[in-house]
Amino acid sequence: MGIIPSVLTCIGSRRLSQIDNFRKNPVECQNEVLFSLLKKAEQTETGRKHGFSSIRSYNEFSSVVPLRSYDDYLPLIERMRKGEKNLTWPGEIKWFAKSSGTTSARSKFIPISTESLWECHYQAAKDILYLYTRNNPDTRIFSGKALTLGGSNRINHEGNNIYGDLSAVLIWNAPFYIELIRTPRQKIALIEDFEQKLELITKSTVNQNVTSFSGVPSWYLTLIKSVLSYTGKSNLLEVWPNLEVFFHGGISFTPYREIYKKLIPGDQMHYMETYNASEGFFGIQDNPLDNDMLLMLDYGIFYEFIRAEEAGSPSARAVMIGEVEKDVNYALVISTNGGLWRYVIGDTIVFTSTSPYRFRISGRTRQFINAFGEELIVENADSALSEACRLTGAIVTEYTAGPVFMGEASRGSHEWLIEFEKDPDSIGKFTEILDSTLKSLNSDYEAKRFKDINLVKPLVYPVPRGTFTQWLKSKNKLGGQNKVPRLSNTREYLDEILLVAKSINVQS
Repeated sequence: MGIIPSVLTCIGSRRLSQIDNFRKNPVECQNEVLFSLLKKAEQTETGRKHGFSSIRSYNEFSSVVPLRSYDDYLPLIERMRKGEKNLTWPGEIKWFAKSSGTTSARSKFIPISTESLWECHYQAAKDILYLYTRNNPDTRIFSGKALTLGGSNRINHEGNNIYGDLSAVLIWNAPFYIELIRTPRQKIALIEDFEQKLELITKSTVNQNVTSFSGVPSWYLTLIKSVLSYTGKSNLLEVWPNLEVFFHGGISFTPYREIYKKLIPGDQMHYMETYNASEGFFGIQDNPLDNDMLLMLDYGIFYEFIRAEEAGSPSARAVMIGEVEKDVNYALVISTNGGLWRYVIGDTIVFTSTSPYRFRISGRTRQFINAFGEELIVENADSALSEACRLTGAIVTEYTAGPVFMGEASRGSHEWLIEFEKDPDSIGKFTEILDSTLKSLNSDYEAKRFKDINLVKPLVYPVPRGTFTQWLKSKNKLGGQNKVPRLSNTREYLDEILLVAKSINVQS
């Protein structure tokens, strides 16, 4: 046994017992987290304003601290970026995770404290390995390298702080010994130009013994294709025969599952889902036979949950762990050791178990289609696409969907722009299955589709390969944690992407 597995076995067994403990005592664990956070921040500007030192219960906390969005936090964050200390968390915040999601034209800068870096993000990275090793005791991932497709970082000259994609912040601050097990080297991983980075990663890793990689499925798919093109191989195991696991997160893996099976054939490959964001690390798939994730309750994050249909309402009622119900769509609210207090992150989740608390990501509070009362969410879309692919032999690379609004003489519909890796045997059959599956998953959609009275059958428009990449490139959003918006209640993204698709068609 090598030194890394030996250390993991020793430390991991103790940590796994801690995880098992919070699984059994979730409410107690979360109460401890809340009052620890309040105690540490009681002398900050936020702590004094809201009287953290006198709060004695969750109900008191929720009554004196309002729910907040990023826009509510922006004045404080701008002061932090200029070097002011002790605003929402003790000391000076020097690092910020730049979150430049496609659903917002303006970049967000999420504060990363020393505590959130080490007690949340890095602890989660270790827990992933502990849990994976427990589930796969014969693993050989430590005999090779962990491939990293990182973001980029730059100095913010307005103050003495540094910002970049979360992955870049984590790479930059990682302990020195991580360089011994990671590839490529840090200098390449942090290159800002994604296309240049892609080329250098490809050339520098194809002759190494890569046993694992972790990150966003869509961007790793781009890297895999680059590696296969460069080497002339037909699948990834011909390049890295000891490749064993993909720790994936950021977006749903459902639309990508089939294409990964094609590019990494056989039974040796494992897939382990994680749920991390710039604001914190929230969940890990702890059971390889169940795709749902365990809510990680002791990372210095206190969780609250609002029914998704109430999100954004002044009368929205939040509940803590212990009060949530299965199969309800909740908007996630967090208070963290990075100095975010009752922050509405914008993601929605559904609990599939309350003993222990396991969940799946259902979408974003701003990513849905409800132009006609159909309340279509991302989870519905992913599942319906997966079924349509299964029954037509198709493989989807990227997609987005939005409304076709009613006209004077026309009814409403949904338009789907889909980039196929493998075309369906019939686009008509694909559309029929997509529509019928959505009806079976979503009663509101089914009601609006009844006899085509409100909604007619969706329009599925296959776009050329590379369309979504070109669209992201036009917005300077290649690589990192940038994602294609799956659903929108407007046609903003649809119309932009359609223009890119038509341009590619003209050029070809």
